[in-house]
Amino acid sequence: MEQIRKVKSISIWIFIVPFLAVNACLLITTQFHFLIDGQYRIFGSFPYIDGNISISRTARYFPTYLIFKPAMFLTSYLLIKYWIYNKEIINFFEEKHKYRNKVLFFGIASAIALTIHSIFLGVKFDNDLYKLFRRVIMLTFIIFEITAQAYLVAAFYSFKHKLTPHINKIYLNLKIILVSTLVVVAIISIPIISLPGDNFFGFNLKFLKHALEWDYFLGVILFYLLTFFLWKKN
Repeated sequence: MEQIRKVKSISIWIFIVPFLAVNACLLITTQFHFLIDGQYRIFGSFPYIDGNISISRTARYFPTYLIFKPAMFLTSYLLIKYWIYNKEIINFFEEKHKYRNKVLFFGIASAIALTIHSIFLGVKFDNDLYKLFRRVIMLTFIIFEITAQAYLVAAFYSFKHKLTPHINKIYLNLKIILVSTLVVVAIISIPIISLPGDNFFGFNLKFLKHALEWDYFLGVILFYLLTFFLWKKN
């Protein structure tokens, strides 16, 4: 089936492009200091663990935004193609499946939210409403992306017997575990990251928010790496 081949080839790029872009911005900000202004340099940080810096902090200044923004626009385009092809795959194996339209809606909506977030990243506008808008867009991307992933794995699992000749079942199970973990973490963490400040009853949440952002980003794109291994070559 042609759509399976396309999903397999697109999925690896949905993992590679944002992974390389985000970590290139991180390396420039923390290691290649000669490329950026002194005020934007960060020393000795590995934010996946220490949460010393956010993703947006590494990507919103020159020259890192020249890497980040085009990469996110390309990723958004690939995501739209990915979710369209997956709807066609669902229709092929189980015509008029109850989740097919939900997969497409939430998948494309997440891609649009990512595009909007990328457009406004780095735009300086000191207004509380604007800051709230950016926060809502980011949360919308997370919620819609995880919802689309959850509906997709639920759809595949519902007719997994039909997919047996085409998939490696271990990766379907891994995707289910991954999405379940992302959903649980989102439920626990969204109230925390939605707080307007960094202090919560005397606790500094800034480093927790940043570390969570980096690790959650990795978990979200890992879904697409698993997609690449899910489908058999032939």
